[in-house]
Amino acid sequence: MSQDYQNFIVNIKKKTGIDLSLYKEAQMKRRLLSLYEKKGFKSFNDFFDSMNKDKELLNEFLDRMTINVSEFYRNAKRWEVLEKKIIPKLLAKNKRLKIWSAACSTGEEPYTLAMVMSNFMPLSQIQILATDLDENVIARAKMGVYPERSLNEVPEEMKKKYFTKDGTFFKVSDDVKKTVTFRKQNLLADSFGGPFDLIVCRNVLIYFTEEAKDELYNKFSGALNKDGIFFVGSTEQIFNPGKYDLETEDTFFYRKK
Repeated sequence: MSQDYQNFIVNIKKKTGIDLSLYKEAQMKRRLLSLYEKKGFKSFNDFFDSMNKDKELLNEFLDRMTINVSEFYRNAKRWEVLEKKIIPKLLAKNKRLKIWSAACSTGEEPYTLAMVMSNFMPLSQIQILATDLDENVIARAKMGVYPERSLNEVPEEMKKKYFTKDGTFFKVSDDVKKTVTFRKQNLLADSFGGPFDLIVCRNVLIYFTEEAKDELYNKFSGALNKDGIFFVGSTEQIFNPGKYDLETEDTFFYRKK
């Protein structure tokens, strides 16, 4: 690792609390290089100095390092399993579920959770915590306005019920928005709270090193109720769930022992 990037890691941790050394170096470096070259910087050192003076550049950096690829009902088949198999089991044990969408990006995931839960109870009874590292994406999530392509997988009746078209965009209904509480959180540094009945963290852990992943699985497991469910992304199968006191409930769903 170059000294320039190493110093950058140290400086960023001091400034933001984000530890870049816990992310896969090649991927993160590539992502950040394209940003700093676009801005005309010659080194990570120059890049950091400018970020120190320019809040907008700092926000752009945070945007770049949090990977905001999101859509409603992403990998729809998995959401079907959640709705048909997982949630009925959870509700049989507990009528008021504590649900957390971790690394929620621009809000599609927690709002999808609210829509899925609305098949079981009125929206007024649903409470979902959604957290992300990036204040910009949280602000966008709170607005609840999305391009049409984000809605590709949304079932037609949900689209009619919970979205209104506004030019080329779609707005999520206020009733759905009210179910979600957004909060800023650094998964690696902050405590998790809980215990939760359902934790959804999808398509995020692939960006972390094996050591960081290991730590996060332990933290997620520790934040689950007994028989609570951890729902991960479709490239994030846990091959040794027993190590974290979890067992496979279905593909990409793990139950706390």
